[in-house]
Amino acid sequence: MGRRKIEMKMVKDSGSRQVTFSKRRSGLFKKANELATLCAAQVAIVVFSPGGKPYSFGHPSVEAVAERFLTLNLRSRVSIPRQLVAQPQREAKVERLSRRLNAILNKLQAEMKQGEMLDEAVKAARKRSKFRKPINEINLYELIEMRKAMGQLRERVKQRMSEIEASSSLLLLSKMATKQAES
Repeated sequence: MGRRKIEMKMVKDSGSRQVTFSKRRSGLFKKANELATLCAAQVAIVVFSPGGKPYSFGHPSVEAVAERFLTLNLRSRVSIPRQLVAQPQREAKVERLSRRLNAILNKLQAEMKQGEMLDEAVKAARKRSKFRKPINEINLYELIEMRKAMGQLRERVKQRMSEIEASSSLLLLSKMATKQAES
């Protein structure tokens, strides 16, 4: 289906609203992390889910940014907070954690895309399949036929796994032979 423009209005269905919140929250936190990393900005975000559960993101921490905001004066607008200057180890740790968060968010996004692709594949397979009925509506003959088809599928998967393992072993052996020839 691809990406499309979504009209900006409240999602009516509570289940869809929760899913939308979860996806948008992770995207918002990712963007805030990118802003903090690329611009050395201090960022704090606090959001409450539709169910009332709080979520927060802060760089270097929500508390540090909130404290700075609450005690804001003209001098602190342009100066670096004393906690960050005095503790370079803390800054390095924040940077490591920031990179780790980026990696985890990228992995999460990839997993979500893969899940969506698998959902689409399952839907497409159901459309192609002769077993279109829900499992509790299938009669005995159809169940026996389905079991036979599953057994055939299992054998094809085993065969394909054996082929992959064999080609993987051959590739490994050729790499080892190449290394030995080089030395």
